[in-house]
Amino acid sequence: MVTNGSSVTKNGGDIDESLYSRQLYVLGHEAMRKMAYSDVLVSGMNGLGVEVAKNIILGGVKSVTIHDDQVCSISDLSSQFYLTEADIGKNRAEACVNRLAELNNYVPVSAYSEKLNPEFLKKFKVIVLTESSLKEQKAISDFTHANNIALIIASAKGLFGQIFCDFGQNFTVTDTNGLEPVSVMIAGITSEEDGVVTCLDESRHDLQDGDTVIFSEVQGMTELNNTTRKVKVLGSYTFSIGDTRGYSPYVRGGIATQVKIPVAFNFKSFRESRKKPECLISDFAKMERPQQLHVAFQVLHKFIKKNDRYPYSWNKHDADEFVELARKFISKHNLEMDVDVDLISKFSFLAKGNVGPVTCFLGGFVAQEVIKACSGKFSPLSQYYYFDALECLPAEGVNEKDVQPIDGRYEGQIAVFGRKFQEKLANLRYFIVGSGAIGCEYLKNFAMMGIACGSEGKLYVTDMDIIEKSNLNRQFLFRPHDVGSMKSEVAAKAVKGMNPQINIIPHQNRVCPETEKVYSDEFYENLDGVLNALDNVEARIYMDRRCVYYRKPLIDAGTLGTAGNVQVVIPFMTEAYSSSQDPAEKSIPICTLKNFPNAIEHTLQWARDEFEGLYKQDAENAKQYLTDPKFFEKPGKTMDMMESIKRVLIDEKPRSFEDCVAWARHHFEQNFVNQIKQLLFNFPPDQSTSSGAPFWSGPKRCPHPLKFDVNNQTHLDYIVATANLRAYLYSLPQTRDRSKVAEIVKQIHVPEFVPRSGVKIAVTDAEAQNDGSQLDRDRLNQIQRELPSPTNLAEIKINPIDFEKDDDENFHMDFIVATSNLRAENYDIAPADRHKSKLIAGRIIPAIATTTAVVAGLACLELIKLAQGHQKLDFYKNGFVNLAQPFTGFSEPVPVQKQKYYENEFSLWDRFEVEGEMTLKEFLDYFKNKHKLEITMLSQGVCMLYSFFMAAAKREERLNMNLVEVVKKVSKKKIEPHVKALVFEICCNDESGEDVEVPYVRYTLPPNSTQ
Repeated sequence: MVTNGSSVTKNGGDIDESLYSRQLYVLGHEAMRKMAYSDVLVSGMNGLGVEVAKNIILGGVKSVTIHDDQVCSISDLSSQFYLTEADIGKNRAEACVNRLAELNNYVPVSAYSEKLNPEFLKKFKVIVLTESSLKEQKAISDFTHANNIALIIASAKGLFGQIFCDFGQNFTVTDTNGLEPVSVMIAGITSEEDGVVTCLDESRHDLQDGDTVIFSEVQGMTELNNTTRKVKVLGSYTFSIGDTRGYSPYVRGGIATQVKIPVAFNFKSFRESRKKPECLISDFAKMERPQQLHVAFQVLHKFIKKNDRYPYSWNKHDADEFVELARKFISKHNLEMDVDVDLISKFSFLAKGNVGPVTCFLGGFVAQEVIKACSGKFSPLSQYYYFDALECLPAEGVNEKDVQPIDGRYEGQIAVFGRKFQEKLANLRYFIVGSGAIGCEYLKNFAMMGIACGSEGKLYVTDMDIIEKSNLNRQFLFRPHDVGSMKSEVAAKAVKGMNPQINIIPHQNRVCPETEKVYSDEFYENLDGVLNALDNVEARIYMDRRCVYYRKPLIDAGTLGTAGNVQVVIPFMTEAYSSSQDPAEKSIPICTLKNFPNAIEHTLQWARDEFEGLYKQDAENAKQYLTDPKFFEKPGKTMDMMESIKRVLIDEKPRSFEDCVAWARHHFEQNFVNQIKQLLFNFPPDQSTSSGAPFWSGPKRCPHPLKFDVNNQTHLDYIVATANLRAYLYSLPQTRDRSKVAEIVKQIHVPEFVPRSGVKIAVTDAEAQNDGSQLDRDRLNQIQRELPSPTNLAEIKINPIDFEKDDDENFHMDFIVATSNLRAENYDIAPADRHKSKLIAGRIIPAIATTTAVVAGLACLELIKLAQGHQKLDFYKNGFVNLAQPFTGFSEPVPVQKQKYYENEFSLWDRFEVEGEMTLKEFLDYFKNKHKLEITMLSQGVCMLYSFFMAAAKREERLNMNLVEVVKKVSKKKIEPHVKALVFEICCNDESGEDVEVPYVRYTLPPNSTQ
């Protein structure tokens, strides 16, 4: 069966950016185009095979052929999410091909069930084997290595995984890490045998030994310009570049930009590499395991060949035989190692098993290697990778009687953990926050694992977003016909199709204080845990606080391109998510944005600020004036705000589209001509600082004004976008007719600008922040008199514009790209295309399906550990991955910090539990008598209820009041009926009068106290 479509491209070869937008920011156009010419074969439609196929179909290769010669059994349903009970007895590839084909209309998917042969194999660029005998692996690998076809062999056995890659001889990688090339501004270059380049003080170069850089804009030592040099790192701000003695003396300026040099990789054949495997360490706490697991996977082939079956699950007799085979294998091949009896025995115990999160993790990893083989982007795996998640097992092991086959859909998982644990999973109650990319993977894993499929089990998922076309590239539960529907509802329906037993309840709520009547005490108290699938820190922190308060475990996962992480938060054992945060992004100085940009990021931010000011902030101020009768009674007005209202409603109000074009043309002159002329008038190109150094040096690039040319595409782009946005703002007709706009522009007279003396231009950030926008009462009154009454402006319809980056018809990105590139031209900064501009100005988080699958798999493995009830911290793993390198690393979660008052130890998970009803005085006395603590301050949220420095009369009044009444009086709000307890923060002194840190107080409300 073959789908419609032929590749990831449309319209004669252009990549469908509306579908692949997030992935393009990870891979780039060139890598995507290479993928569009790559045919891939995935052999073995078990859980791992379908996971690989899913991810590469979403990734956008030319075509995918899935192969299998086995029929579906009920045990396949443990992890093969595109097979159902109705498919039992059918060929696995033929049974799931239609469902795979639905993932991407641009990628043809076909099924093949015959025996693989060289004639058939030769048409593929990449071949993936997920379920094959050693004999077949050897035969196919011999063929692929000889014919320069990339081969990946992967296997998931219980809690163990194996990956092998052979991309042939001289496989070229154009970009090993996918990072933006480093670019640094130069402060000095020495003239010597090994010339030293010094960067500006604030510019760490982040280069590595052996990197290549190209020079530009160097003044004095001009011979370096447009030449490349290899660097040797000397320090954070210095590197050497070889002999510079024959060059002219360095004067000033210059930029050194990293050049991505293609790297060739040479792979050993499968036969050769098996003897002395080169292994990527998956977990540095398990350094010795790759060697042992390399033996175990090979011995498994021997065991199956000898016994015509897998080892029985948790069977000691088979494990003993397996260990003995391992000893013989080591002896035969003269390996310098001893058998790790415990590890090899567990491999035998689990080899027959099938665990969904393991196949999810490995499937994402393997699919990324397929993408590398197709595109030449990122460093490939060299050459083996072994993984295990033995920490998921119960500490006491599993009884063989508990794993006997029961001919059910969870048989593969029961073979690992037993029936009793499967019943526990079935009755778990979990809350998944978000049903986007990671959320879809969570839901699929839950369905395969049987979580919330029992009579007591419940799975709640909430997401307030609707499905957009760009989601389809990685949020695999959605289809084109779902665009516009609610994510949580569609996702719930999709996983119900995968496993009808799952008890899933979709919500469309944001998690925030306003929805706490829905996600109340009763809701959280009945949960076993929470999984975050969120894309913003604010919501993550909120959910973290909820989980700490209700003492529920939280698993948080996130991705950024090929990088991802998983953090597990366990009550009383670990720190919370909020206990540590990434450093804030470095902001661009105001003076740099306003007057001295030196990078495209600066001009894009300036363009975004222009958009927000012209089309949103000013318009919102004007609309508020028109609609709020008490506008002038409210505080917080600045002179800039009042001036903007007058501009929008009176001074610059257009009456026609022609007026909008004229305004756009004058705005072009103001931004890209007049302001630059004024800047150069204040600071001429030959200006010197007080120390005699050139003013225009270092990060300050000397600009030049532009000359408007209606035939210049970027100039006209700016006019068209600006005029149309302004027309929309005032509810006027718009037009895309560029020739019409050009004719209007030609008729507009623009007066010559003459720079003025006395104009102050900020040179430092402090000067830039002092913008003179503070309120001038007299001027405010004057503007108020000049503004007509809102009733006299009723005909004006103002439409403030919210920036939307993904709609190519709304002129938003047209404005950003043109504005940024015109300003870049002012300062001789290299322009950015629309793709890069959207990434930076739209603050887009790059995303790809492979990383999503990897982190979701790791997160669900942590959930298994939580369900096992492990009480030792070293069983749990925070995970870190970067599939581009590739790299996986794991660390033990950070233990929660402990504090003390007197001899009482506590952490963020602890609190005082107090039952109402009490007066404030009784509450204070309770702490003094029971805990020997004198409360000096008591607060609830932002409300100060009591303090030692409070006026005596106020203190006395409150002391005899019921504590709930105090809260109502101070907050001036009623307590909502769903609130069962209040949180109080207290500051205390001990018996010696010293201030001590203590936990917060949970004050349980008496019945009817909220009325």
